[in-house]
Amino acid sequence: MSIAHLDSRPATITPISRVEDVASAAPRIRAVPEGTEARGFVLYVGIDEDKAAADGTDLGRIVEALKALAAELAPSSETYAAVALAPRGAGGRDVDVVRLALQDPTALAKHRQVPDAQDRARDGVVVDLSRKRVLLDNNAANLTYKEFELLQYLVLREGRTIERAELITALWSAGDEEVPNERTIDVHVRRLRSKLGDYEDIVRTVRGVGYRFDRHADVSVRHTSTPSPDLF
Repeated sequence: MSIAHLDSRPATITPISRVEDVASAAPRIRAVPEGTEARGFVLYVGIDEDKAAADGTDLGRIVEALKALAAELAPSSETYAAVALAPRGAGGRDVDVVRLALQDPTALAKHRQVPDAQDRARDGVVVDLSRKRVLLDNNAANLTYKEFELLQYLVLREGRTIERAELITALWSAGDEEVPNERTIDVHVRRLRSKLGDYEDIVRTVRGVGYRFDRHADVSVRHTSTPSPDLF
């Protein structure tokens, strides 16, 4: 992991809500140890370029908006921004990658406590279609039936972007108690990703279209002995 300077060219900034609302909601900084003084703070923001694009923005605009907010709240403040880089497809939570790249002491300490690969079996993601389960580093992921169905549908169509409408039609029937719309399907995907933990990026958002399963080197799929009735 490394650090790269962010392009500081001007960007169009969306107007920020009232400063009073932001200030009243912000938590107070805890008291610093005796003999020291607070000289500033770090805010770690975990989001990759694809997720930013899916949200209709980019990293530069987010940074410029945060810098503008700091200047509005405290005109005498100084800001500095850096981007955390990691190998494409490395996986892991974005915010954890950022904290490690920027040498956050707490993140570094936790990282050092993780046993080496020789001491702990690490098999990545195993999507076991035959037994209807997902293993994350040899631990079963606590997926609901519908979450597994959603992942399975994407896995069986590896590399193809699936539209939200297709997911709804394929995985929900008119008789279901709650049939999601194209907006709430995003909530189902978000819950699935949260349970995938460090491997959440195997379910990739394709802006303006839908979702895609991306197989990495640490992902394996165990198929059933007969073709899945889900695959047409």
